[in-house]
Amino acid sequence: MPRCLTSLPPADMSSSKYAAVFARFRSMLALALMVLALSLLSHHFLTADNGWNILRQISVNLCLSIGMTLVILSGGIDLSVGAILALAGAVAAGLLKNGVALPASGVTLEFTTAGAILAGLAVGGAAGWANGFVITRFKLPPFVATLGMFSIARGLTMLWTGGFPITGLGDNFGYLGTGSFIGMPMPVWIMLALTGIFVVLTKRTRFGRHLYAVGGNERAALLTGLNVSRIKIAVYTLAGALAGVAGLIVTARLDSAQPNAGLGYELDSIAAVVIGGTPLSGGRGSVTGTVLGCLIIGVLNNGLFLLNVSPFWQQVVKGLVILLAVALDKMHTRGRDA
Repeated sequence: MPRCLTSLPPADMSSSKYAAVFARFRSMLALALMVLALSLLSHHFLTADNGWNILRQISVNLCLSIGMTLVILSGGIDLSVGAILALAGAVAAGLLKNGVALPASGVTLEFTTAGAILAGLAVGGAAGWANGFVITRFKLPPFVATLGMFSIARGLTMLWTGGFPITGLGDNFGYLGTGSFIGMPMPVWIMLALTGIFVVLTKRTRFGRHLYAVGGNERAALLTGLNVSRIKIAVYTLAGALAGVAGLIVTARLDSAQPNAGLGYELDSIAAVVIGGTPLSGGRGSVTGTVLGCLIIGVLNNGLFLLNVSPFWQQVVKGLVILLAVALDKMHTRGRDA
């Protein structure tokens, strides 16, 4: 009587298991391979100074990308974060440098460094709240609503600055972008703090569970009693405030609020989120994946610069990396659904 080899797993189950493991660690594997290759190609790459330089460079993109992750997890998109970055930085710099004149009373309100920082964060949060309100109240597609905010924020930045940079902001404000604490640059401290906060928020809180539910199936979330509009407004408000943080870092680092700051930053943040494994369809992904995505983009930009690759080719390479990341995610999704 023949024996049945029931203990052996089917070949397709074994391959799907390996595919799932690869999908889970592909960003980390890609980062490790990039670091190895660039270390061999450039002796300037694997140094402590260059490592800190990469972390400083990605700090701004990570602030934007964490907010973008929340938005994409909810099933939306935000094209205004670069413009909000510029507006928040310009408002903070203008208030710190010139204050606010009240013509009726002949009084000028002056702002401390802390007051200017809070004002910049408030401006970013308010712009994000406006995005969420328009999307939920008037049922506009997020693409259209945030594209409108992109134009509004850019216009307000030009009106506030008159089209000229605001410079000479002082050492106290500059410490935010160029200072260090216990040997670590302040932008890196801010980046680490925000990463920890939002990892906990998305993975360990009720708000995080509701966020994934809304992004996974908005209609089902409504039927279970979730206040989808409130969740979306909160998400866009947080994204705007995080863009404000990024604007403060950029302004402090340059000791200048540039009217055209943040141009194209929204594309880098979307790229980091997608490369980190969060699909544009929403409902799946993580902040830690976005951190890896930012590191991949930062290492790629830094390595190509050290290798004297033309900036135009750098854009081509970055686009190819994004396409590859999306293609791998789609292949994994089809394999999982099959």
